[in-house]
Amino acid sequence: MIRKIDLHIHTTYSDGVLSPKQVIDKAVENKVEVIAIADHDTVDAYNEELYAYAEKKNIKLINAVEVSTKTEKSGIHVLGYNFDMNNQEFREKLFSIRNARHDYLYKVADKLKKIGYVLHIESLDKIESVTKAHIALDIIENEENRELLVREFGYIPSKGEFIEMVMNEGCKAYAEKQTVTPKQAADMIRKAGGKVVLAHPVAYFYEDNLQEEDILDIVKDMKPDGIEAYYLYVDRHDQKINDSKKWCTFADKYNLFKTIGSDYHGSDGLRPEIGFDDKELVLSENEIEKLMLNLISK
Repeated sequence: MIRKIDLHIHTTYSDGVLSPKQVIDKAVENKVEVIAIADHDTVDAYNEELYAYAEKKNIKLINAVEVSTKTEKSGIHVLGYNFDMNNQEFREKLFSIRNARHDYLYKVADKLKKIGYVLHIESLDKIESVTKAHIALDIIENEENRELLVREFGYIPSKGEFIEMVMNEGCKAYAEKQTVTPKQAADMIRKAGGKVVLAHPVAYFYEDNLQEEDILDIVKDMKPDGIEAYYLYVDRHDQKINDSKKWCTFADKYNLFKTIGSDYHGSDGLRPEIGFDDKELVLSENEIEKLMLNLISK
């Protein structure tokens, strides 16, 4: 029986700090038996060598991706699982979405420079799947920005705080990014034979002020197979919020299966470790078995 599972982990192929093999090593260390690497808009972490390494380490690896999408009200992430990795149309669409990130980089960099921030544009542009997190981290770790950051925030903010207060919609350095809708992302995942999951609805509730009715509208439009109901959210004040019961109830009400993910990018002593090693979210063996059946069934 499987005892620990984590279906939402990022690597250096998007905005994580660990390589795919290091993620597997961390999973072994944390006694996690099943993982899914869900990098932003890319599946490049997956190859035969990685699958062989996972098998050698007794880790079951489920292929996944986190697709960046947009509605009229907010950005929405759509998770895809167990799709055909050789589907060329799917890969081409991911490449198109990922390439739009670099156009976004230059647009947002121009706005950030006008405010007075210094960025390492050439280094950021070399990141294949560059994200807001990469840009924010580049700024807050740059000593040249220290004086402006302290003046604006009163201290050096976390990358999440910087994104929320400077880069998100309605902020000074907001730049629109060409993207797809949740429905379009869901359709492309399904066309590649995968399962569709709405990522972390709790985040949209606290970050974008979306209510349950708004989430339901998205669900009705994209028709996912499941939602990431088990998720530990950390807000910009470093407060941990566990609304898993609420989103499990939502999932049951609308006949959606429930997934669990740490959304691990790196260890910071606050956000969940791979497999929720801090024990803050634990699924029973029966719940994990049911989840696995939902993910791998066709």
